[in-house]
Amino acid sequence: MSAEPANRPAAAPAGPASSTPAAPPTIIIQQPGRFLGRAGGWLFTMLLVVSLLANFTAYTSYQEYFAADATLNERYHSGDHFAAEKLAIIRVSGVIMTPFSDRVIKTIKTVLDDKNVKGVLLAVDSPGGTVTNSDQIYHELKKLSETKPVVVSMGSLAASGGYFVAMGAGPQGKIFAEPTTWTGSIGVIIPHYEVTDVAEKIGFKAAPLKTGEFKDSLSPFRELTARDKEVWDNILNQSFDLFLTVIDDNRDKLDKEQVRKLATGQIYTAKDALENGLVDVIGFEDDALEELKKITGLSKARVVTFQHPVALWESLLGSVKASSDPAAQWKSVLELAVPRAMYYFSGGLPLPPE
Repeated sequence: MSAEPANRPAAAPAGPASSTPAAPPTIIIQQPGRFLGRAGGWLFTMLLVVSLLANFTAYTSYQEYFAADATLNERYHSGDHFAAEKLAIIRVSGVIMTPFSDRVIKTIKTVLDDKNVKGVLLAVDSPGGTVTNSDQIYHELKKLSETKPVVVSMGSLAASGGYFVAMGAGPQGKIFAEPTTWTGSIGVIIPHYEVTDVAEKIGFKAAPLKTGEFKDSLSPFRELTARDKEVWDNILNQSFDLFLTVIDDNRDKLDKEQVRKLATGQIYTAKDALENGLVDVIGFEDDALEELKKITGLSKARVVTFQHPVALWESLLGSVKASSDPAAQWKSVLELAVPRAMYYFSGGLPLPPE
């Protein structure tokens, strides 16, 4: 029989069983208040949105700064898909004003720099626009037509400034007009509306503070004086003479006196325009394109057009600004009263603000 270890503790005496069970452990979880949680969530969301917008704006600015043609997209129109040599269609449609004119000029410069573009079809469907913007497009087209052949195709309306820019094709540029084209309207107009009688009836009187006799000239709230008419007649005549000179320089079939006789401001049908030497051929855009192929000698060519898509930030912010910015709305009202010399066939309707 083995001996018990000397250091083994003695067994505890058995006592009566406890009737109270042991309490479970307590776990305490501290949570932020409901209000603080919501505020934190909204704050985080707003910071995220602001960060995304800031990064998007920075990226857009980067693209616009380092890529001159970032918003100019070339599109296939017709012809040989894989041909290296191209024919470009440049479209001038709608009222010729900024920012539209800037986009047309950008397209012209792109086509001029593209060595693969061998010829240009200028498709015009416009009632014209401001003297300045029409002349700017004409100026760039003249540089283009001195390097590459340009053929013009007129759509439903190629009037006033629309006809002016068509002269950019140069003396050798053939002009096609569709059978239903309206063209001509050679002349200048400065829209002016006089409401002095209406203002007098409702008790409205304009009293501008000005520094010179002509500072409020063409105000709708006062009648034009004889001296006002002298000033504006001089401006009109200079713009009118520019129009006549541009046609004379680019239409071998007409001299300046013949152009002056046609420059009554009237619209000409395609048939009348052909008889008067304002256009060369009655035909459609496809006919003009075929003529361009003959001139360039390209039996196989890729015909391309160009698009200027609206930037995302313009879509997102433009409508908001227009509807909620009082300054933008007031600016639109003031724009309607700004005097503009126009190569424009309007039918008496006012121009939209720029």
